[in-house]
Amino acid sequence: MQRALKKYFPVFVAPTGIAFTIAFLLPFVIGIYLSFSDFTTISNAEWVGLENYQRAFDESQGFTSSFGFTILVVFVAVVSVNIFAFAIARLLTQKLRGTNFFRSVFFMPNLIGGIVLGYTWQQMINAVLANYGTTIISKWEYGFVGLILLINWQQVGYMMIIYIAGLQSVPPELTEASEIDGATRWQTLRHVTIPVIMPTITICVFLTLANSFKLFDQNLALTNGAPQAQTEMVALNIVNTMFARMGQEGVGQAKAVIFVIFVVLIALVQLRATRSKEVEA
Repeated sequence: MQRALKKYFPVFVAPTGIAFTIAFLLPFVIGIYLSFSDFTTISNAEWVGLENYQRAFDESQGFTSSFGFTILVVFVAVVSVNIFAFAIARLLTQKLRGTNFFRSVFFMPNLIGGIVLGYTWQQMINAVLANYGTTIISKWEYGFVGLILLINWQQVGYMMIIYIAGLQSVPPELTEASEIDGATRWQTLRHVTIPVIMPTITICVFLTLANSFKLFDQNLALTNGAPQAQTEMVALNIVNTMFARMGQEGVGQAKAVIFVIFVVLIALVQLRATRSKEVEA
């Protein structure tokens, strides 16, 4: 079997490798080159060095403010999504009636597209705020709360499924032993359950972190950065720079490279921090 796998390994890997190279690797390398160039198309790119990176941090670009707003959204979203998802998963792994139905209900929002979610939540929030004579785009705080509600509503169900799988993998003898030793439910959860499911927590935190950082269509549909780009997240800022500001394609590409490097570093730090707490059951 091992010989057969080694023999036919290139045959099975080649299609995926070619697709990955064409669809991701080459565009990524070209994108890095274009971030140091002034261009409108790839064929007329002219090397300008670090100029695009310097311009990316100009106050008129709004890049630093969008970065600050994005970090705030991501921090609150990662904490809230994982707390709610874990709590619901914990509840639905108990011996209760209708757990399969509720699992399906909580998971369904994840199947809805971001644009649809954004406009739906915009209408719902505006309907509530209309009673106070205002809208979601009148203050950045409203847009911030709207984004947090939207992210939680969309992602909690997906993370809940992963947490359920993790909770169901906890060996029953461990929890039984803790109960025999006189541990309370909170002590069992803190010292037994959570350490055992740390690989699950690592995955959920990573997915929530990545999904929240790259949020675009929901941000576009919900507030489109209003008021005055105060609720503009980094992904939306990059797209606006690339396609809504003439002659700034290189600046937009430089922002994209900076954003990728930042998110990768944050993700690596998160993975190392959570994996260091993993234990073997």
